Amino acid sequence: MGNVVLIGTPNSGKTTLFNWLTGRNQKVVNYPGSTVDYSKGMSLDVYGSSFSVFDSPGTYSLKPKSPEEEVTLRLLYDPEKSFQAVVAVVDSTQLERQLPLVQQLKEVGIPVVVALTMKDLHQLDKREVPAEKIEKELGVPVVAVDGLLGKGMDELVLRLNQVKSPTEEMTVTDWGIEKYQDVLQGSRELVGRIFGGDLSVREKTDKLDQFFLSPVFGGFVFCAIMIGLFSSIFWAATPFMDMVDIGFSTFADLAGSVIVPGLFNDFISNGILASLGAVLIFVPQIFILFIGISFLEDSGYLARAATIVDRPLSKVGMTGRSFVPLLSGFACAVPAIMAARTVKSPLARWLTVFVIPFMTCSARLPVYALLISFLFLGGNPFWSGLVLASLYIGAIALSLISSSILSKIVKTDRTDSFAMELPLYRLPKPVHVLKQSLRRTKAYVFKSGPIIFVFAVIVWLGSTFPHYQAEEPFRTQESYAAQMGKALEPMFEPMGVDWRVGVGMISAFAAREVFVSTLAVVMNITAEDEDTIQESLLTQMQEAKRPDGEKMFSIASVAALLVFFMIALQCMSTVGVVIKEMGSWTYGVGQLVAMNSLAYFLAVATYQFLRALGYDT
Repeated sequence: MGNVVLIGTPNSGKTTLFNWLTGRNQKVVNYPGSTVDYSKGMSLDVYGSSFSVFDSPGTYSLKPKSPEEEVTLRLLYDPEKSFQAVVAVVDSTQLERQLPLVQQLKEVGIPVVVALTMKDLHQLDKREVPAEKIEKELGVPVVAVDGLLGKGMDELVLRLNQVKSPTEEMTVTDWGIEKYQDVLQGSRELVGRIFGGDLSVREKTDKLDQFFLSPVFGGFVFCAIMIGLFSSIFWAATPFMDMVDIGFSTFADLAGSVIVPGLFNDFISNGILASLGAVLIFVPQIFILFIGISFLEDSGYLARAATIVDRPLSKVGMTGRSFVPLLSGFACAVPAIMAARTVKSPLARWLTVFVIPFMTCSARLPVYALLISFLFLGGNPFWSGLVLASLYIGAIALSLISSSILSKIVKTDRTDSFAMELPLYRLPKPVHVLKQSLRRTKAYVFKSGPIIFVFAVIVWLGSTFPHYQAEEPFRTQESYAAQMGKALEPMFEPMGVDWRVGVGMISAFAAREVFVSTLAVVMNITAEDEDTIQESLLTQMQEAKRPDGEKMFSIASVAALLVFFMIALQCMSTVGVVIKEMGSWTYGVGQLVAMNSLAYFLAVATYQFLRALGYDT
């Protein structure tokens, strides 16, 4: 076999199937999370057959109505690919609506093998997916697979090996509405003959939707779920954070005792290990966040959340299609901006790309966790989670306000619509949730780790030289980093902080999480400290003084920093992708200046307001 393409509707299980076939060692054509380009990978050796697998964007028919469907159509008819077979990925609980796509694929002229997913939902009704009956009805090979556990992959590859290569040229299917309705009616009759009734789990889903999508309770349930998730980030992660913190502190002590005292000793123990430990201590919180998101995804609730926010988005110039890119922004703005290509309306896409950086990406979490931990020393999971949830909700509210204002400046052109397949509610598989969360956390660590290392070296050099032989605090206070920070200190003073925080805020423009490691370096967190790295950093923050002798970190100044990081656009990768996607330097630079100016103004206003109320002590 040569090339095989997976084609199916959105959320039918295509990408999960693709990952089982390729072992996730695929060559991704675009950023992970993009919904408008295809992925390519080689099949695993364990299947005894080597072939290329292409994962196409979801499509409802071969008559495209959106950019991602056009990508699928171009891929299918690409003469350079010469596909030997098409795997039609079909949700076995949605046969009635998805079989017309199978019929269209049969008419193309490429051998079709149907992969029926979601078989576990039929097992809840104590019945199996009748693949043999469906195969006789459709006249093409049909295999029932379990995308969560990987069952059925061997049989799928076997059936692919048995198909004959196409000998005729591909044809273009062009159905009219009458033919589509006829095929849809035939699909209904076929499903009736095979199953004889609806799944009981579908009836349960309808009953649950009456509550979760209720106009009265839906919004309250959504907020309660979010607050519960963010509270768990603090209380559930605490034991693991302590383990990471103690581990890095032990490594720093060990390095300090093994390496000969001197400049290199200081660089390894206090420059590298202390700064890495200050950031990576928050990995358990990020992991728990990904667990929560994966659980909501697999349960089917996140699709419901899209319907809840559809109406508010439509009132501020965006559309329901903007939800998926905005949701992706909570992981990383880069793939989210790429996914905004699916928004048809030019203005809605313009607004969506502009507000995506407001979404609280995972890189902000270490900064939030440190500052919130300072506000609630001793730990209070409920209040910590409430503040964190408020930051997420505040960012969303600010994005909606910004979009509303901008949409009134430019006249809207409502040419887009929103439709989303609501999957059945299901109990997530713990193994799948853990694998997904581990993969996402690993991607975060390997993305941020090298950046933290590079900037740890730069900040350590800047805060150690030129007086590297001098004692503290003179060495740091007269260092190159201090000189640069003091030159810019007048800009940070209105926020209630000095040059040390200023250096961290500047370094955060490379990656937000670098702010924490920079503080660890410039505030002299050393291997000789009796406490762990996080405790030492929080202690130093408590004791830090401004030039006027007042405490630098107070409720007012920390609140100002939280506001700044909630709004500021500090990711250069995001700026680069915006310029590329929008084809305009003016747009990218304008967005950078506008968001950071707003962040600075509101941070200063927050500090000055709270200071007037007496919260600066």
